[in-house]
Amino acid sequence: GDFFESAPLAVIENKPGGHGLAGRAVRDMKSMISNDVTNDPQRLMRKELDERGIKSLAIIPLMVGGEAIGVLALYAAEIGAFDEEEMRLLLELAGDISFALEHIDKAEKLDYLAYYDQLTGLANRTLFYERVEQLLAAAAPGERKIALVILDVERFKTINDSLGRQEGDALLKQIAERMSQNDDGSLRIARISADHFAVVGRGAQSEDEVARRVERRMQRVFGPPFRIGDTELRINAKAGIALFPNDGSDPDTLFRNAESALKRAKSQGERYLFYTAQMTERVAEKLALENKLRRALERDEFILHYQPKVDLERRSIVGVEALIRWQSPELGLVPPLQFIPLLEETGLIQQVGSWALKRASLDHRSWVEQGIKAPRVAVNVSPIQLRQRIFVEVIEHAIMEGIAPTAIDLEITESLIMEDIEANIAKLNAVRGLGIKIAIDDFGTGYSSLGYLAKLPVQSLKIDRSFISAMHKDTNAMTLVSTIVSLAHSLRLKVVAEGVETEEQAKILRLLRCDEMQGYLFSKPLPMAGLVELLRKSA
Repeated sequence: GDFFESAPLAVIENKPGGHGLAGRAVRDMKSMISNDVTNDPQRLMRKELDERGIKSLAIIPLMVGGEAIGVLALYAAEIGAFDEEEMRLLLELAGDISFALEHIDKAEKLDYLAYYDQLTGLANRTLFYERVEQLLAAAAPGERKIALVILDVERFKTINDSLGRQEGDALLKQIAERMSQNDDGSLRIARISADHFAVVGRGAQSEDEVARRVERRMQRVFGPPFRIGDTELRINAKAGIALFPNDGSDPDTLFRNAESALKRAKSQGERYLFYTAQMTERVAEKLALENKLRRALERDEFILHYQPKVDLERRSIVGVEALIRWQSPELGLVPPLQFIPLLEETGLIQQVGSWALKRASLDHRSWVEQGIKAPRVAVNVSPIQLRQRIFVEVIEHAIMEGIAPTAIDLEITESLIMEDIEANIAKLNAVRGLGIKIAIDDFGTGYSSLGYLAKLPVQSLKIDRSFISAMHKDTNAMTLVSTIVSLAHSLRLKVVAEGVETEEQAKILRLLRCDEMQGYLFSKPLPMAGLVELLRKSA
């Protein structure tokens, strides 16, 4: 009855068995019987038993694997209910229950062994295969890269033979622990054979990002030495990578191709290889370029070129835009499209962007010290920079050694501002409070609303070059440019046209009452010396 819902069978003290009849049954692994609970000195809960009219009780431990894991408790309303015959039947019942529980326990253990590696606790090949299958089945059209990586622990057989199996097992456990560290849940990790581990992960935007993730994880796992007893071991690994859907749309194909890539990596002495040789080559080139960019930052190889902005009416220089260039000793002057996207992708743009702002400030101060009428300097802000929590502090620190903030403009793309509009408005207001002016770059390509545009602390709009180049042949482009100019002026903002290359474009823009232009019609981006010469001539 309802007594079972409220009656504790063991009271826990220092031992799991507690005390009382139930506690003793568990602790001593023997049946406890009371055929007259009213007069039994060992009984507990006198009041509860009396209230329910219970006169007899029998408590039989349930044994699984030589241990009592619970009890079978029975209560009766009459004295002497549990005679010898009754107890024989109850003991048989308890035995049947124990057998069933032991069977369940064994089934659970067998189920665990069927899907998990007993040594490391990682998924085994069977479970890993199922997880890969589920991951691929759930992949949406346009899904970011799903990468299957198979790792081979080098020299494992030699270590196992020389140090012993116990030490080899200890090494595998340490590898498994390191592989599982810092896992955010996006990875599935398994031990799929004696010295092979596998990882499947999703979310990478490109093959290069996959390569960087593999590099980082391999460095974390195999970079530090392993300590087995008194022995310190340096262990390396090789990896083969296959990507969904390029290298296979089903688990079998992905496994086969990742293993094929691993074989090539081992035979060619490479740390890792993609299944597609061309992809490995392209990623290797990109990673080599990334390393060169890191060295370029350390060796001060970046420079600024400046492209003038001119007043459309007077054709006088009213500002310059600072553009990052890379003067590589090996590669020469590298085009921006070859390295700016990689700076963004790797996060190096944070450091390079701060450097550019500081360099532009110092250059402006240099012009002033030379007695040149120095124009305002505009510096581009990258998405990663704006997303920084300490964005305003970084900007303030970057310009402190150079000019007054009032001579600086920050150019931020329309789509970037709209990513997190409320947070960005707060950041830009703080920047504006320093005296820095703000321009919306590539205006017309994003999706800003008039309501937000009026709230943004900006002073100018830059019309994207694609609309400028299309004006003379596309009436829609012409209408859009005219509308942007009118809108900006109604909000008391200046308008700058980007990419002006012909007099025809300049004439149209003047008729539309655009304020400033920037482009090859007036000047290409110039190195420092070239700009100084131009500024002196224009004075």
